[in-house]
Amino acid sequence: MSFYDEVMRELVLALGGALFLANGLALVRRRGDARRAAARTPASGRGRGSTHGNDTGDFAQAPLARTVLYMIIGLIVAVWALASIVTR
Repeated sequence: MSFYDEVMRELVLALGGALFLANGLALVRRRGDARRAAARTPASGRGRGSTHGNDTGDFAQAPLARTVLYMIIGLIVAVWALASIVTR
């Protein structure tokens, strides 16, 4: 196995782990983010997924389904990369 193959496997492991952990943190902070956004912005008649007047396109809180899906993808990628490293 070449040096580049090993580095690529380690980078994929790091990427999968980062995807899993970052979305886990977003899931943990989800309720607090919603409270802070509600306190910052007066109630308006906007629909679901509204950015509450924020021009950056950020959500008031992380979408639940997308966050969990990305966590699952990150976990699968990390486990697969770890298995590739261990079984070489």
